Amino acid sequence: MSKLTKNQKSVADKIEAGKAYSLKEASELVKEITTTKFEASLDIDVRLGVDPRKANQMVRGVVTLPNGTGKVTRVLCLCTPDAEAAAKEAGADYVGLDEYIEKIKGGWTDIDVIITMPSCMGKIGPLGRVLGPRGLMPNPKSGTVTMDVAKAVKEVKAGKIDFKVDKSGIIHTSIGKISFTPEQIYQNAKEFIATVIKLKPSAAKGTYIKSIYLSSTMSKGIKIDPKSVE
Repeated sequence: MSKLTKNQKSVADKIEAGKAYSLKEASELVKEITTTKFEASLDIDVRLGVDPRKANQMVRGVVTLPNGTGKVTRVLCLCTPDAEAAAKEAGADYVGLDEYIEKIKGGWTDIDVIITMPSCMGKIGPLGRVLGPRGLMPNPKSGTVTMDVAKAVKEVKAGKIDFKVDKSGIIHTSIGKISFTPEQIYQNAKEFIATVIKLKPSAAKGTYIKSIYLSSTMSKGIKIDPKSVE
């Protein structure tokens, strides 16, 4: 068994085994246990008491984080010519339609979010094989297929993210960067968890929020007491 490094030992001493921390405590502790030399992302994992295989227990939603995501989100807006100016003014990094569809067919996916209009989905549908596995396919449920593309671009740039439960019943997403203050981390995490709670399916029985863990890139996960955020 390999020995713990000095940093690993100091981190291990700060987390009490088996203890569930309040969200406030975890928001401070996650900064203390992060020792990476790069700008680590803040991740949250929420295990739900649902069966994602059943359509009436699928949990999917969007949330605008109060303090943003801490990263620059590259947005492609695939829209008709009459909406291009508004999309550009709203902050879209790339705006157009046919030329970008051809680029994507050629393998270009150097973007984080695609926003489009209902009338354009007929052209975008065939790109599903490329965009789907990368999580880039526009979807009305996540607000990325809309008539008001300018509003959607502004929301994404301001920190709007979409999420859904995976087949194991877990929602995993990033909610910021380690450079955030403990208060900013707390606000983002609280808003995210509150949104997940609001989305509880009526068909879900028993305990809905089974566990919550907060971590940063390569750090240990900090167990959070669900009651501290309800």
